[in-house]
Amino acid sequence: MSNKEGSNFKKIFWMFFSVLLAVLTVWAILRESRTLSLPRLFEVVAHGNLLYLIVSVICATSYVVFEAVAICSILKGINYKRTLREGLLYSTSDVYFSAITPSATGGQPASAYFMYKDGIPAGVVSATLILNLMMYTAAIGFLGIVAIILNPGFFNEFGDIARTLIILGFVVLITLIAVFFSLLKDNDKVFELIRKIVCFFQKKDKESTAKDRLSKLDKMEQDYSGCAKMFAGRNDILIKAFIWNVIQRASQIAIPMFMHLCLGGRAKDSAMLFSKQCLITIGYNFVPIPGAMGIADFMMIDGFSDIMTHEAALQLDMVSRAISFYICVTISGLITLGGYLWKKRKK
Repeated sequence: MSNKEGSNFKKIFWMFFSVLLAVLTVWAILRESRTLSLPRLFEVVAHGNLLYLIVSVICATSYVVFEAVAICSILKGINYKRTLREGLLYSTSDVYFSAITPSATGGQPASAYFMYKDGIPAGVVSATLILNLMMYTAAIGFLGIVAIILNPGFFNEFGDIARTLIILGFVVLITLIAVFFSLLKDNDKVFELIRKIVCFFQKKDKESTAKDRLSKLDKMEQDYSGCAKMFAGRNDILIKAFIWNVIQRASQIAIPMFMHLCLGGRAKDSAMLFSKQCLITIGYNFVPIPGAMGIADFMMIDGFSDIMTHEAALQLDMVSRAISFYICVTISGLITLGGYLWKKRKK
């Protein structure tokens, strides 16, 4: 099997595995509930507050749009200005492939593919995505810390498993930020390691082929190093990327809060729901399961059950995840497919 065929097989496998996992997750939640069913959920949403439903949809849209804005902001800062339309393709591909692969960073290669096709050098692409991923990770941690400061007692309201996941999530966040920072700061060591790996696996290749690949690697390192140095001297790029990522994450985190209001929930619970969702996001974001399906639902139900009845928590989880994850990922996948076919046709 060729590398391309193997890659396509993996994509198809994870896509079907994710669909199966989604079906099992929905089935498990409906089975746990005494009153919920899919027709009942549609009925509840249809009779809910239309304004808050629209706001929830806008939040889900903003989650994708502000990632595009963040990436375009970084690229503009290093003189590779791209349109928001192009940026949306970078973000939707990231959202889709991150959701159907076990890794939260599974969408980065897809974003890199479209950025490279738009004429951005590979080294610049790598540095841009690593910086954005670092700021994305920092934004999640920042919102989690703010939630704890505002409501320190909320952490103890989670069950033992959820609390453990949140603690592990913070540890992973700190570790990843340190790793991403190191990749940007010590890029010479990173490329030295890559060069050794390339040389090791190309011992059997023709000498001309090996030299060509090492030459491309040298060019990539030069572009990557130039971007990393520019980032270090441009606080405005870093601050803008961080702010856009905070807004992006806050948009998605706010969806359960607005859907609670849509379903007739009390307005005074809004701040509590937002704060808890910040911690819930930290707990499930780096679980090695496509889209954290099942884990995210478990933590949301666990956290929301202290604010409302267990049945209401099940209902809120279902409608919130439908908007923030299932519908968002599906639309992102369709946009990614359309963008891929358009670029292939254009080529």
